[in-house]
Amino acid sequence: MDTLEDLRKKLSGAKDIKSVVKAMKAMAASNIAQYEAAVASLGDYYHTVSLGIVAYLKQEKIQGKIENQISPKWDEKSICAIVFGSDQGLVGRFNNVMTEYVGHSLPNLRGSKQIWVIGDRVKLLLADAGLVADKSFAVPNSIDAITPLIGQILVAIEELNEKQPEMEFYIFHNQPKPDTGYEPVMQRLLPLDEQWRHDFTEIKWPTNYIPEIIGKISAALLALINAYLFVSLFKACAESLASENASRLEAMQRADKNIGNLLESLGHKFHRLRQSSIDEELFDVVSGFEALNAKPIK
Repeated sequence: MDTLEDLRKKLSGAKDIKSVVKAMKAMAASNIAQYEAAVASLGDYYHTVSLGIVAYLKQEKIQGKIENQISPKWDEKSICAIVFGSDQGLVGRFNNVMTEYVGHSLPNLRGSKQIWVIGDRVKLLLADAGLVADKSFAVPNSIDAITPLIGQILVAIEELNEKQPEMEFYIFHNQPKPDTGYEPVMQRLLPLDEQWRHDFTEIKWPTNYIPEIIGKISAALLALINAYLFVSLFKACAESLASENASRLEAMQRADKNIGNLLESLGHKFHRLRQSSIDEELFDVVSGFEALNAKPIK
């Protein structure tokens, strides 16, 4: 049975943990705001890049595939899955959700597969599911660290694409929901094929004027495609980090609630035990007083 001293120690420990949880909640909420602002700021940039690609398609009157950007048809395709996860704990089922989604989605993609992961924890979970990662990257811990990571991934994509031009690249990441929480999503990054071209032709030019590219067409197209790849990966990474902090915030909110209930329970138990101890002491005092004032039996 717990003594008063034991309960005091438990109450003190629970209060310390509660203060840590509150600090982590505030940090997670702050990080979410930063990453969501980064995603929002990409919107106009992505739209501008998309309009540039639309301008190219209209000027060149592209109806088929883009030359030198489309891989030929191969009997055996190769798939590269780029999976964004987390390196840190206290994120609830963030990595588990991503692992389950990848495990469910990859079998639907035909061809030999290799996996690139961002985050050691999701890498271990994927390995437990029989999906061994071929390459891994560290998760960026700030907005400024995203750009160097994307640069590393783009270099790795270019190197692999030179060896295997038939390679298809897919991005797997968690994406924040409009209201609350997050959900796993998949996006095809490469190759830039007929489906890619068709998706961009659905984008309408904002005016009635016919767009025109000034300068070398090939240089403009290369710059636009590089920007498209960069912003697609950057957006996926920022959304993954926002989802990670949303998951951490949700976990901290549950922990805060549980610790609050624990503090309330320990507080009631402490006061009951203290009151019981006081009652026993008062009873001993009253009993002693009555014994001292009792008349001796003759």
